[in-house]
Amino acid sequence: MLAAETAESVGHYLPADGTVEQYAWLLIALPLAGAAFLLLGGRRTDRWGHWLAVALSWASFVWGALLFFDLRGLAPEERARSLHLFHWIEAGAFKLDAGLLLDPLSIAFVLLVTFVGSLIHVYSVAYMEHDHDRRRFFAYLNLFVASMLLLVLADSYLLLFVGWEGVGLASYLLIGFWNHNPDYAAAAKKAFVVNRVGDIGLSLATMSAFAFFGSASFSVVFPNAAAAGEGKLTWIGLMLLLGACGKSAQFPLQSWLGDAMAGPTPVSALIHAATMVTAGVYLVVRSAPIFNGAPNAQLVVVIVGAITLTYGAIVGCAKDDIKKALAASTMSQIGYMMLAAGLGPVGYAFAIFHLLTHGFFKAGMFLGAGSVMHGMNDSVQMRTYGRLAGAMKLTWITFGFGWLAILGIPPFSGYWSKDKIIEAAFIGDGWRPWVFGLATLLGAGVTAFYMSRLFFMTFQGKQRWPKDAHPHESPLLMTVPMIILAVGSAGLGASLGVSNALVHWLEPVTGPEGDGEPVLSVPVLTTATLVLIALGVGLAWFMYWRADVPTTAPRGSLLTRAARRDLFQDDLNEAVFMRPGQYLTRTLVFVDNRGVDGAVGGLAALVGGLGGRLRKVQTGLVRSYAASMLAGVVVVLGGVLLVRI
Repeated sequence: MLAAETAESVGHYLPADGTVEQYAWLLIALPLAGAAFLLLGGRRTDRWGHWLAVALSWASFVWGALLFFDLRGLAPEERARSLHLFHWIEAGAFKLDAGLLLDPLSIAFVLLVTFVGSLIHVYSVAYMEHDHDRRRFFAYLNLFVASMLLLVLADSYLLLFVGWEGVGLASYLLIGFWNHNPDYAAAAKKAFVVNRVGDIGLSLATMSAFAFFGSASFSVVFPNAAAAGEGKLTWIGLMLLLGACGKSAQFPLQSWLGDAMAGPTPVSALIHAATMVTAGVYLVVRSAPIFNGAPNAQLVVVIVGAITLTYGAIVGCAKDDIKKALAASTMSQIGYMMLAAGLGPVGYAFAIFHLLTHGFFKAGMFLGAGSVMHGMNDSVQMRTYGRLAGAMKLTWITFGFGWLAILGIPPFSGYWSKDKIIEAAFIGDGWRPWVFGLATLLGAGVTAFYMSRLFFMTFQGKQRWPKDAHPHESPLLMTVPMIILAVGSAGLGASLGVSNALVHWLEPVTGPEGDGEPVLSVPVLTTATLVLIALGVGLAWFMYWRADVPTTAPRGSLLTRAARRDLFQDDLNEAVFMRPGQYLTRTLVFVDNRGVDGAVGGLAALVGGLGGRLRKVQTGLVRSYAASMLAGVVVVLGGVLLVRI
């Protein structure tokens, strides 16, 4: 009964009231104003512009916290509020207003984006201290936060798309921030192009919503989704998934994520923890009424998540670049979230649960990686690290909290969220729980291996530093955000997981937790998970702590070499898409030059040549014209005589 009532209430939003709700647009306006002010203010703001960006980001968090407590004080059925902003599009009978949707899901994202994003702002003050363009960097950070907030607060797919593209623009600007390096500029372009492929899916889904429902507003689409028919919902669901794959680096659009490490390390933390890659998971969970009526689309979401979590884990085992190893880890963890989102009511809340905990421990580890780079002359090669625990104790401890959290060691955050996804994956009938459940278990074991490999190669084992390296602890502006994130890595999971607090909070959006028991009991699954984690950690300990780690990577097995090349994803894209695209373009250019342009040019030349020859007849001499007339008369008379004969 509760599920039916929740389904019927989706899309029925109460108007925002009260001062806090009426001014919810400040969440977006504050960081957006910071970006505009810093970009337009120029060099005059260089000395203090970064602090303005930090202050406005924290101000947005404070306003988000006020909104959270405001909604928390309401009954669950009253926690969906719609704030009308302005009349946006009006064409004949079609009308669309711009508005914000304040509900438990959007507020959860607001708190994650603004809190973690603001910590990254503070960290960046010290990290970018000596960069000549620090002001511009902070303007882009503010733009990134504002765009992500618009994405999660939008009350329609069309307004969501505006934030979606804003996130894409900001990521392009930040990944290519040091675009004087051609490789970094190419990495930004790659991220931009791959995401545009995904944007085709979101565009088609939005246009299909217009065609099927007459609107792209959530308040119209969601209540009428069940009556649309499975075929239409499957089409929209698959197109939404395509968009999510591009933004969240899911198979087969994951090739851009490793190269995105070209940007400054705080950018990597922001993209991977609080903003860009989480947008795809948000899109699927927000569109729950559509996917609930499209079981085939749900199945594809689960398959994509299972492939991606396995793909990312395999790639992470072979990366020696600390940031690229963490990037592969993000890809894998987002795969867990996507798989959970595809499971429907049994997984929606757990996808968001893991997204929130992951936001803290992954941001902490990326900032920890930046701290290591700060102390190691910006080197990212883990093979030249080793034994940094003694020289960078605070970084070692805070990074260690993130490591334990992503492994899923009790009582750290990952244990509470990832284990719930593993349990949900084993719910169902037939082959599905065994295939998808075993994929999550295997992923947990491989994650334990490659994350322990990263941790041991960096902080433990024998010292392998270059002669000019003098590792040292980072300044307070960098370490304090790392400490706060480490605390979240340790305790956030328990605070959200005890008594299913987050599940109940999200019920007005996702519905109550789905029914069903795993095909294997929870104690068995927990034991199996911990055993696989122990095996992964033990193998990494034996290979990368106890044994000597060569400073030059050995050739390795075929699988290792393939993993270093991202399982040949770029090679496949080049062979299947890029090269045929080049040949197609060249063929079209040839046809255009020799065919279309040739035909037009040939006709023009024919007319011009004929005109040139006829022009010679016009001599301007009376005798010539008389002779021509005489010749014409003779020809006409000759023709008449021939006819008569």
